[in-house]
Amino acid sequence: MVYAPKQEILDKYADLLINFALNTYKGVKKGDVVFLNVPECAKPMLVSLRRSVLKAGAHPIIQFYPDDMSREFFELANEDQLRFFPDKLLKGRAEQADHSVAVIATTDPQELKGVPPGKIMTKAKSMKPYKDWLDEKENKGAFTWTLALYGTQAMADEANLSLEEYWDEIIKACYLDEDDPVEKWGEIVKEVERVKSSLNKLEIEWLHVESKDTDLWVKIGRNREWMGGSGRNIPSFEVFISPDWRGTNGKIRFNQPVYIYDVLVRDVYLEFKDGVVVKASASEGEEVLKEMIKTEGADKVGEYSLTDGRLSRITRFMAETLFDENVGGEQGNTHLALGSAYKDAYPGDPSKVSKKEWDEMGFNDSAIHTDIVSTEKRKVTATLKSGEEKVIYEDGEFKI
Repeated sequence: MVYAPKQEILDKYADLLINFALNTYKGVKKGDVVFLNVPECAKPMLVSLRRSVLKAGAHPIIQFYPDDMSREFFELANEDQLRFFPDKLLKGRAEQADHSVAVIATTDPQELKGVPPGKIMTKAKSMKPYKDWLDEKENKGAFTWTLALYGTQAMADEANLSLEEYWDEIIKACYLDEDDPVEKWGEIVKEVERVKSSLNKLEIEWLHVESKDTDLWVKIGRNREWMGGSGRNIPSFEVFISPDWRGTNGKIRFNQPVYIYDVLVRDVYLEFKDGVVVKASASEGEEVLKEMIKTEGADKVGEYSLTDGRLSRITRFMAETLFDENVGGEQGNTHLALGSAYKDAYPGDPSKVSKKEWDEMGFNDSAIHTDIVSTEKRKVTATLKSGEEKVIYEDGEFKI
């Protein structure tokens, strides 16, 4: 018999997303409009999500995507079709939505393998105005979103797990085995908030990240706060910041694979000089990595993140960034995102900051945001505004 999660699990998952993660832990309100972006292979999850939205008195709008159609688009589309941007449709969508839930699921994790990377990047860049509209609305406090994972046999195969093992990881990671997952997530958020507050009080100027294959300096920059625990991803255990991209120098190697537009990329190695990637390599998928980096702003850092291994119950490679960037285990993880910064890392009202001011503060802007993960044993030392040096992370744990 083919494994399928119990309806009770899917209903708990949906409740966690709709009534906790959205609206920054407050849940949706009566009359809110909630976009549900779900692929065909995750239809059982869609049923639970719509039910939760309706029970909350909100309005679901369903975006239901057919499986196995992406590759043919890139094979057949000409340059004009790749660049086409449905502005009227997406502008209306951006104006209508109060919240959005995107479910990640696929019947082929490497569907775009062999597609010229330039085509994929052209399409990604064409969608940047839509991203900007949603970011602007989010910065005004008028839009929230969250992501979730629905396991399929193909995804489990990619991670070398059975489908039941794959779902066991999802259930554990999201605390869906608890009688009340929302209560458990409240405890996690409390600890993440404690770490964020401690880091912000330190007034860090620089981070020095050291491991076997990494010697990286990251400049934090002015007008930043550490972030985490906002409900934007479920699960999420990370504490992260959008640094001043201009102050990134050194080298970093990532020991975890990453999927860049459905293409598997292994053993990513990056070197930075004055904030810009000057060398990039990978043992597999190097072509798509380098093509991505050619995209405007994708050769600069938009995020630096750390996850305390004591919080996360994720211990297996899941072949999906949402989970892999939150992996725990003995050494926790560190990850770095190439591309766009999180403007809500700004401690004031981001809706009142001009583009010129963002540039002056070193917040990176790009159509790309790609997280790359390492679970190597590492030490992270902070240089404080006072000149004092303090180890903030070692042996997979925050030391604050």
